[in-house]
Amino acid sequence: MDKKKILLILGLAGFVTMADNWVVSPILPSIAQNLNVDVTSASVIISAYMLPFGLFQLLYGYLAERFGKKQVITFSISMFTIATTLCAFSVALPDLTAYRALTGMFAAAVMPVSLALIGDLFPIEERQSAIGTFMGISFLGQGLSMAIRGSIAYFLNWRGVFGVYAILAVVSSILLFTIGKKIPSTKNKESKAIMPYINVLKNPSSVIIYTLVIFEGIFLIGSFSFLGGFIKQTFELNNFAIGIVMTAFGLMALLAGRKSGVIARKIGRKKTAAVGISFASLADLLFIVLGNSLPIVVIAIGLMGLGFMLAHSSFLTVATEFAAKARSVATSLVAFCFMGGGGIGTALGAKIVAASNFRALFIIYGFGLLLVTFSVLLVKNSFNPSSES
Repeated sequence: MDKKKILLILGLAGFVTMADNWVVSPILPSIAQNLNVDVTSASVIISAYMLPFGLFQLLYGYLAERFGKKQVITFSISMFTIATTLCAFSVALPDLTAYRALTGMFAAAVMPVSLALIGDLFPIEERQSAIGTFMGISFLGQGLSMAIRGSIAYFLNWRGVFGVYAILAVVSSILLFTIGKKIPSTKNKESKAIMPYINVLKNPSSVIIYTLVIFEGIFLIGSFSFLGGFIKQTFELNNFAIGIVMTAFGLMALLAGRKSGVIARKIGRKKTAAVGISFASLADLLFIVLGNSLPIVVIAIGLMGLGFMLAHSSFLTVATEFAAKARSVATSLVAFCFMGGGGIGTALGAKIVAASNFRALFIIYGFGLLLVTFSVLLVKNSFNPSSES
């Protein structure tokens, strides 16, 4: 099967799950108002999604090696459809929180297992471009969905957003069950549940990369999660306008995804990751200093999307070389660290905002991203690992 077609089919599944992954941030004020809670209390649904999303990466890494990457992706996107539908019918914060946790549980498989499959199909010299393209398509879903969900929430309500995403997930499921049957997928019936993870973590380079990814998640997702509330409070925009503003993240992520491989070949993956994290730090600085200017906020959100994709595609490309025979395990650990860090960053961010304000959050997390940038530059050999068997 044509590898470009595989990227498009996997990209659509990523498009749907990533659109849902970031669904709550721009409509969080609307959800809070409808369920009669404040924004910081409602932010629990972000952590409720991200923590199982991160935790279940570890299970899916094993399942993908044991039963096949394509099979796991197809199953998970089908169950994701059901969970997303349930979100649309929730009536209070506790059940919405539970349904979002269920959604995160099943969405967890799509990105890391797809990335592992891409790692199997593309040689290392083509891999960051392929990963960047897949990630770009996926985050185009995140980006465009900002406007889509904003308009749906404005003209209907936040429940309609989850309903539309459930329909998109049905389309993705159908494609995977039909055309997707031709996607090659290997199985390793001798794969053990724990040992592949232990083997990967025996590599000192992998421990360094995963640690960097944890802090990337804490500070970058922690910053992004409250942008909808920040924009709402600062500019008093409606859901549709908030969605349009935040579309800048996804559009710049798509651009960076398409160019990340070229950039990495010119300056190296380490410098590409450092540049990416520094852009995200700069975005937080702009929110702090010029956050009362809407055009500057749009530019800053775009910088954050650009920086995220440059950095994260570099981390992922490195991770695919940690375990050539168990790539699902290596990429699942990246997703576990990133989303787990994001859940922690969002939970801590809620406390910071409740105790102070949004700008205090951006000061703390912007400084954190700056420290991550310096840490990346100080790393010596971890961005050029030897493949492990």
